[in-house]
Amino acid sequence: MIVLMATLRITEAELARDLHAVLAKVREGVEVIVEQDHRPVAMISTPPREGRLLSESIALAEALHPTATLDDGFMKDVEEGIAERSKPWNPPNWE
Repeated sequence: MIVLMATLRITEAELARDLHAVLAKVREGVEVIVEQDHRPVAMISTPPREGRLLSESIALAEALHPTATLDDGFMKDVEEGIAERSKPWNPPNWE
């Protein structure tokens, strides 16, 4: 396997031999290109993120408004938002 920056090039056989390890690399942010006869046939990468991480939002708020103070209910609101998004998805039954 050859690793260049955040791109990993592997063969189909290497992918089949250790899919778990390849997916671990993808979770770390590495883009994996699967090759057959030295030609790319597939690319595996993390899906694009939606939204912004809470840590990014806090850093942005601190950078733009260093004198802002959070009200007493802020953390409660954040915890409720996280709990709401952590609930399992129960799609409607179409039958």
